[in-house]
Amino acid sequence: MSEEFKQRLKDYADGKLTDEEKIEIEREMEKLEEYQTYLNEMMDNTSSNSNSAMHMRADDQTGLSPKKEKRIVRRGKWKARISNALMVISVFLVVSILSSIGTALFYGVGDPSRNDKYRDAIASAISISQPNIDVRLNSQGKVFFMQEVYGDIDKKVGKERVTVGEYTVNFLFGLPSVNMDWNERSSPSRVFYRPDGPAKASSVDQDGAPQEQSKEQNTRPSSTKSGDWSRLSKLPEGTVAEAYVSFNRFFSTDELLKQFENRNMEPVWFAVDTGPNDRFGDHDGVITDPVGFPSYPVWHHDDLTVTSYQEEKRGWFGKIVSSGGHYPSIDTYGDGELRNEHFIKSLRLLQEYELIANRVAPFVDVDASLAYIEQNGVRLYGAVVTGPVKELLTLREVSWVHDLRVGEVRLWNWTE
Repeated sequence: MSEEFKQRLKDYADGKLTDEEKIEIEREMEKLEEYQTYLNEMMDNTSSNSNSAMHMRADDQTGLSPKKEKRIVRRGKWKARISNALMVISVFLVVSILSSIGTALFYGVGDPSRNDKYRDAIASAISISQPNIDVRLNSQGKVFFMQEVYGDIDKKVGKERVTVGEYTVNFLFGLPSVNMDWNERSSPSRVFYRPDGPAKASSVDQDGAPQEQSKEQNTRPSSTKSGDWSRLSKLPEGTVAEAYVSFNRFFSTDELLKQFENRNMEPVWFAVDTGPNDRFGDHDGVITDPVGFPSYPVWHHDDLTVTSYQEEKRGWFGKIVSSGGHYPSIDTYGDGELRNEHFIKSLRLLQEYELIANRVAPFVDVDASLAYIEQNGVRLYGAVVTGPVKELLTLREVSWVHDLRVGEVRLWNWTE
């Protein structure tokens, strides 16, 4: 743009031009506007062509169609998902390994370990609250501070042990939960009758027969006895049975053992007097949740006398321990005081492990039972007896037997 044209535009703006000069400058400006419009159109066309060329060059370089682009995006999403899943699995495995180590330390460290103590408490609770029940306990550690203690529920019927169910205790941070799964043909009935009258143990005469406490008890005919005598008499002769026998008086442990010494049957569990069962409103002498102990004690870990011990290291942290020892010996028809002491010791153990006692033996008031026994002594009012059916029938003629209930029955397995 020339200086002359700029000066004319300034004069036009200041109103110094004549009418003819104004018309002339306005015509010039119109031309300039047309030039500018054309120039803009040319610039827009050039820019559009350049962009199209660039896109075409990019497509030529990559060679990707829209389908391929979508496939690539989809593959990227799946890779991200797999990566996240692997990360979660890796974290879970690490946590599982760490929790397994923590679980092993929680239940396995110590001498005795927490696992050994729990097994002792469970075995003691079962032996005290479950007549003629034996569970050979095994334990298995799990993750997240869980531990499983399990075993088959066995009963002694005749000379053999028969499995009647499965027993499982699951621990979570030491909190137990119990599951008892009985077989369909098993008979968990365990009814006893507590003797009436004064709670005094009988005395024994020189021949080993208990002296009668009253004339009425001494002269009571056998026909007045209650129980499953009729059912027992109808069982085949070549069978053995389990019987829950209630007495009409109390015995000391030694006295009762002597009563079975010359009989062709075996007492396997003894019911102990813990007083009237007022806790559950039973005032008629019927005991459906008895407290007692097996004829052969369920020993605790501290009852073992270690006679040999050998430890061999393996690796950095491993070791192999081999030990030998023995539990106290016990006379089959004696050692009543030792049996009584072990029974009281088991009750005290359940006091220490109250949670286990409440789960395994929920209907046993451990504190009240122990207090009563410590005050009155160990007095037996019933027993679980096993043997040939024809031998069990002879108990009907025994003066101190009040009631008999038949439990498990099996084919002959008895040895004279």
